[in-house]
Amino acid sequence: MSWGDVLLIAGGLGAGFLSGTIGIGGGLLFVPTMTIGFRLSQAVAQGTSLVAIVPTAIVGGFTHLREGNVLIRPALWMGGGGVVGAVIGALVAVEVPGPILARVWGAFLVASAYRLGIQAIRPSSPTR
Repeated sequence: MSWGDVLLIAGGLGAGFLSGTIGIGGGLLFVPTMTIGFRLSQAVAQGTSLVAIVPTAIVGGFTHLREGNVLIRPALWMGGGGVVGAVIGALVAVEVPGPILARVWGAFLVASAYRLGIQAIRPSSPTR
């Protein structure tokens, strides 16, 4: 086992923990770790991330299901749409040049950070 393997395991542990606790997708950690830390191409990092996220999502999803934190009908609708969107997105991603894909990914991260920052500043509204 190399230090690179240890770092990948630590990254998976961190992504799984954050996914389970605050609901972020593991790709928010996996993709930058692989592109910046391991210098993989954007397409390879995204594909690897998607496969690595499957067990994390299954375990986290079943845990939240067991705890009663899931609305089944919306989850099924979003999951079905997500499957179709993932196929289309993957087919598009393999055709887009890496630097453009990286810029789109970066813009998504910046927009997500902005949105989360705004939500953190504003007073929370009551939840259902």
